[in-house]
Amino acid sequence: MTDRKIPRATAKRLPIYYRYLNILLSSNKQRVSSTELSEAIQVDSATIRRDFSYFGELGKRGYGYDVKDLLDFFKNILNQDKLTNVALVGVGNLGHALLNFNFHQNGNMRISAAFDVNDDIINTVQSGVPVYAMSEMSKQLKEQQIDVVILTVPSETAQTVTDQLVEVGIRGIMNFTPLRLAVPASVRVQNVDLTNELQTLIYFIDHYGSSDDKKSE
Repeated sequence: MTDRKIPRATAKRLPIYYRYLNILLSSNKQRVSSTELSEAIQVDSATIRRDFSYFGELGKRGYGYDVKDLLDFFKNILNQDKLTNVALVGVGNLGHALLNFNFHQNGNMRISAAFDVNDDIINTVQSGVPVYAMSEMSKQLKEQQIDVVILTVPSETAQTVTDQLVEVGIRGIMNFTPLRLAVPASVRVQNVDLTNELQTLIYFIDHYGSSDDKKSE
């Protein structure tokens, strides 16, 4: 694999490619073209070829891509053979939903610890995940060697909790709060703003119509 830095947008599409390649392999499909990939995952074929080009020659002109070889390549890129333990900080309504989901469709990630201030659930097991008091967070993160956290706490406490996570050495935060967190350059934050995504969707529906409308223009 090349050490060349790839664009963020490309990195976000890699799991999409990986999931669809798994479907193809399960269907005994041996090869696939960028056009077929494009139609299946709704990413234009030129973008797919450009994404793949960051990693060298993954396909052959006139043949396309070998499904198993491509799947093995992305499996390695995405560390699918490595189990990654993730912590959840904040076990409210959204936190409970994430615990129930717990990446069941992805065997290489799991929420292994959760933290909250609610005495009713502290020292209990929720959806198979132990819930600890916030006072135990630093200790448990170190002991379990967790460096990725999902943050679903109230906005007013998000930065304080983030500062504690940074201090303990967390490297990645998936932030479900509306607050834009201040972190050092060594920490990666992925913001997931469900309200913003829904408003964006409604805007495009109101102003541009559906995807089918756009195709028919």
